[in-house]
Amino acid sequence: MPAIAFQSVSKTYPSARGPFQALDGVSFDIEQGEFFGLLGPNGAGKTTLISILAGLVRASAGQVSVLGHDVQADYAQARRKLGVVPQELVFDPFFTVREALRIQSGYFGVRNNGAWIDELLENLGLADKAGANMRQLSGGMKRRVLVAQALVHRPPVIVLDEPTAGVDVELRQTLWQFIARLNRQGHTVLLTTHYLEEAEALCSRIAMLKHGRVVALERTSELLKAASSNVLRFKLDGELPREFERKARVTGRIVQLPAHDAHEIEQYLSVIRRAGLRVEDVEIRKADLEDVFLDVMAERGEAAA
Repeated sequence: MPAIAFQSVSKTYPSARGPFQALDGVSFDIEQGEFFGLLGPNGAGKTTLISILAGLVRASAGQVSVLGHDVQADYAQARRKLGVVPQELVFDPFFTVREALRIQSGYFGVRNNGAWIDELLENLGLADKAGANMRQLSGGMKRRVLVAQALVHRPPVIVLDEPTAGVDVELRQTLWQFIARLNRQGHTVLLTTHYLEEAEALCSRIAMLKHGRVVALERTSELLKAASSNVLRFKLDGELPREFERKARVTGRIVQLPAHDAHEIEQYLSVIRRAGLRVEDVEIRKADLEDVFLDVMAERGEAAA
C-alpha cells in the first residue's frame, strides 16, 4: 500500500469572480520510504493539496489516504501517521520549548517519550533552548521547534511544506542531515520547496504542479536526463540584447541561456559582441532541476495558451 495516495483530488473555492479551481483532478501515489518532491510556482496548489492531506481542508472531489486511512473518513488514524511542518510560523507563546513538545506529544496520546524529545532537541540544535520560552526564540529557532513538534510522535510519514524558507544555512544543513537519516530508517518524506537544488539533491521522485494540475511526474534522474540542452553561463555588463529576454535566466550580472550545441553558443556570443557588450567568466554546464522546472512550466503555459 502507498504511504500517500491522491486519487482525482479537486478543490474549488467560491470567489466574487466565480468558482476558483485550486486543484483539478490530481492523482499520484507516494510509496513507503520515498523522499518525494512536490514543486510548482506560487498558486499552483501545493499548499492546498497538503492542507487536504492534513485534514485542514476538505476536497471538493476525490480521495486522499495515508497508509490506507482516508483523511476524512478515518481522520484520527490518518493524522496519527502524519507529521506536518507547516509553512507559517505558528507557536504557543506561553510555554518553553520542552513543554511545547510534551504538549504536542499529548495530542497524539504519547507518554514517557523524554528520551526521544531529548534526541530531537539535540539533532535540531535546540538542546540549549529547551528551557527557553517560545517568545524568546528567533525565527530560525521557531522553525526548528515546528520540525520537532511534527516529529515528536514518530510519524511514519513526514510532510515538509517549505521548511527552510527564510532560514539560515546552518539550519538547512542540520535539518536535511536529520531528515535524510529518518528517511534511510524507513520514514516517507514529502517535501515542497522553492530551493530546487534541495529537491534535486534529496528527492528520488518529483511531481510538478501548475494551475492545480500535475504537469510532470517522474524520477529526478529521468527529469534531468530528459533536459533538452546544456546551459551557457556568463557575466555581462550592460543590458541583455532583446532577442534573449524570453529564454534567458538573469540574476544580477549572471546570464544563463539554453545551449543545444556549439553553433548556438557561437550565435549567442556573436549577437553580444555586435551589441558592443563584454562577457566574463564564460562556462558551459549541464542542465539542473531549475532549468527542467522552467522548461516544464513554459511548455505547460504555451499548451494552455
